Order: sequence, then C-alpha cells, then structure tokens
Amino acid sequence: MELTGGEGVHAVFDGGGAATFWSSAEVLRRVGTLVYYGPLIGDIPTVRLFDRPRSIELTYAVFADHIHHREPLLQHAGDLFDKIREGRLRIEISERYPLGAAAQAHADMESRRTSGKLLLDRSR
Repeated sequence: MELTGGEGVHAVFDGGGAATFWSSAEVLRRVGTLVYYGPLIGDIPTVRLFDRPRSIELTYAVFADHIHHREPLLQHAGDLFDKIREGRLRIEISERYPLGAAAQAHADMESRRTSGKLLLDRSR
C-alpha cells in the first residue's frame, strides 16, 4: 500500500490458499482483481460475497477455460517464447534442488522463504 500511495494495486495473483487470500485482497485498489489460481499452500478460503473489500473482483483461472483448443495454445505458447527470446520476459530461477530434495523445496515454498522459480533437477 505504501508503494501505491495507499491506493492499492490493480491485480494480485494468489496461489497460497486461505493463508494468503485475505492479505492479497487487502492490497487491492477499489475494483482491483484478485486472480486466485488454487490452494498451493493450505485450504481454499470461504468467501462471502459481501465480505469482499472495496468491490474487488475475484476470479479463479482454470487453464481449460482459457485454452480450450490447440490453436490458442500454440498462439499463446509462441507469444510467450517470443518474449523470452527477445528479452522482454525474464525468468528468474531463485533456487535449484536435486530431485531427492523435493520435500525441502516444498517446505521452502510453504515457509515463503523463496521467491521466483524453483527447479527440481534430476541431474544433481
């Protein structure tokens, strides 16, 4: 909120479950959008329609609803890889774990110790 002068952000993408849902909602501006993409950590929160602060919009993005045919899949994948090749999109890999340390990678995500992408590497 400090970074936006108290206005809040336009959108938050939240995959943390009930543990992060309401804090994500609180940083949205009026009529901001909370894109909830699943409970990666914890349960799905219970939300009552009138409990939403500042008329925020909630959406649950389901891949199959947005990419329901092969053509849009190829188009979006092509756009994504073009942006990576052109340097307009950078992918930050913050940690690499050997495949045998998958439990540690999950624990690190759950503790919110990490940011960016985590890779499990079977060659390590």
